[in-house]
Amino acid sequence: MMDSIDEKTSVGVSPWAGCVVLFLQSLSPSLDLLSIYKDPNGKFSLFKVLKLTLSDVIGYEGYEMLKLHDADPALGVELKFTAISSCRRFLESYACGLLRQALHQHASRLLVRPEDLDIQMQLKAATQTLDLCLNDLEGCLTCISISQPVRLRDDEITQLEKALEQSYASQTLRAAEVPDNCFLFQERVFGDRPLTPADQQQFAAHIGRDWKKVGRTLQKGCRALKGPAIDNLAYEYEREGLYEQAYQLLGRFIQSEGRGAKLGRLIGALEENKLTSIAEIMLDIKPRD
Repeated sequence: MMDSIDEKTSVGVSPWAGCVVLFLQSLSPSLDLLSIYKDPNGKFSLFKVLKLTLSDVIGYEGYEMLKLHDADPALGVELKFTAISSCRRFLESYACGLLRQALHQHASRLLVRPEDLDIQMQLKAATQTLDLCLNDLEGCLTCISISQPVRLRDDEITQLEKALEQSYASQTLRAAEVPDNCFLFQERVFGDRPLTPADQQQFAAHIGRDWKKVGRTLQKGCRALKGPAIDNLAYEYEREGLYEQAYQLLGRFIQSEGRGAKLGRLIGALEENKLTSIAEIMLDIKPRD
């Protein structure tokens, strides 16, 4: 059945196309998607989250974002599909939760901390709510193909696309200009070096309850922190408190990675978890007046 639909659409008189609207509503008090959308700076970050999410689950071809709009209390994301294979991947990822997972991953990195995320999703093609029939993939595809886009891409989306491309280009240029023994933080170049006991003490003194978040980021490239290692550290040093837990975490990282346990890796982990104030302390960056 799946192959027959693809074959018909590929040899038909007109190319396959369809339109859906993805409605996103945050149930978290600390994350108001509509307020972010209405803020010029926040709008770009939100658009970047959506683009990264879609590229993760669909790829880069066979669809385009037509419009973001206020559907109070939700944010509406209108998508046009021009390839049935791309539309099918989107539906499958939506149905199995992969799209939600990707959205949460990118939103927690660019918009808000992970524990503050609770986004409700709904998918519609015209007046048909697809959430009610996701077990019928072919039926959903039919509904989407009937729902033809009624507008061209909004000028706002075109401007956001250009801004995103420019940001990627500037990031690539800056990264290419950074020497191998340095790293980039807040568009400034810092010399990289192995972590020291003084770094270990400073990290432990300021990180507080966020030490486990940083540990889970560091564990991606550190075998000694894999599996239950971080939870074991928390249990083993629970009585000694947060300072000792954080101190032991970084100590385990330094011991395992040797000269590969560099300041740049720690700053990157702090930045990924939106702990830029701690990174500034580690780098002795003075607050701006």
